[in-house]
Amino acid sequence: MPGMGGGISLGKIFGIEIRIDWSWLLIFLLITWNVYVVLPQLNNTWSRGFTLILAIIASILFFLSVLAHELAHSLMAKARGINVSSITLFLFGGVSNITREPPTPGVEFAIAIVGPLTSIVLGIIFIVLANVSYAAVAHPLRDLHQIGPATAIFLWLGPVNLILGVFNLVPGFPLDGGRVLRSALWAATDNLKKATRWASWVGDAIGWLFIVMGVYMVFGGSIPFFGTGLIGGLWIAFIGWFLHNAAQASYQQVVITDILKGVPVTRIMRTNVPTVPEDAHVGQLVDLMMHSDEHSFPVMRGDELVGLIALDDVRRVPRDEWETTPVRQIMTPVDKLAVASPREDANDVFTELATKDVNQLPVVQDGKLVGMVRRGDLMRFLQLHQEGARA
Repeated sequence: MPGMGGGISLGKIFGIEIRIDWSWLLIFLLITWNVYVVLPQLNNTWSRGFTLILAIIASILFFLSVLAHELAHSLMAKARGINVSSITLFLFGGVSNITREPPTPGVEFAIAIVGPLTSIVLGIIFIVLANVSYAAVAHPLRDLHQIGPATAIFLWLGPVNLILGVFNLVPGFPLDGGRVLRSALWAATDNLKKATRWASWVGDAIGWLFIVMGVYMVFGGSIPFFGTGLIGGLWIAFIGWFLHNAAQASYQQVVITDILKGVPVTRIMRTNVPTVPEDAHVGQLVDLMMHSDEHSFPVMRGDELVGLIALDDVRRVPRDEWETTPVRQIMTPVDKLAVASPREDANDVFTELATKDVNQLPVVQDGKLVGMVRRGDLMRFLQLHQEGARA
């Protein structure tokens, strides 16, 4: 599912950072337990310890399948010229941090559809592998107790990947199926904002449907395919709540893009920015902070920007060393900073702030500091223009 994410970095694949959110640990444990319960139905001769090892292996392979699903989205986006900074595995599977909206409905469709197709193809491959591995170790007419470990894992992975692929085709924005729907609406209306609003309404409706279904299951109702029960009902309701919130957030993101797109940073940045010389000591910086609402300050060498220092940097210096520690010793140097240019699109800066998880960017032209753009300044600009965006 395209979107944005954060978490613990595991490294990079094809230049895309792979991350794990803490919520992933919960779903990993739940899936491992589910597989641990299911495997004895395929072969009840295994010990509990061996079954647990197989369950962990199956769970890891499943999340590698989810990663393949997200990599398919990301690689298709990169092939179409759209940057992808990271993929995050989290409670509901995975999310690709695609930094901007696709430029055309066709690109949107290609990026959205390739993920579910990858899961469906993987499901078919695992089912074929299950049949091949079973035929290799057991006579087809013998009972299922002779199913081997590989066959059991493949038998579980196949249907699960098929379900993952089909579920993602549900037209609930921002699921992949919802993005396929949006691409069709976008092509029909030639209006991304309108298409997103309509697709988000469908996603919102499906989210509420899942919530109602989940509550019904909690109170003993039975729904075909989903079944009944407290745990299953709560899970379905939780998925519905996620879809409801994600649909609204996705539409809001398009509204933000619509407002900020084409707006130069110069309209939003602050020009009278308090600065600190690189040879000033931390004590002087603290005095400056006490008389300012700023939480970070450009560090200057004459009129040249050499770095940025923030409140968090000061907190790492012991109080008795404030008067002897120069700010250049603890600042973030300019070559490690994300910076903006005066004519840069405000929407790109907004995305950069979110991606880097920072609150401000120095605005630099020809190596000279010309201003600072802060997250709060962008939010105020959005609030002032929100009514016009709704029209």
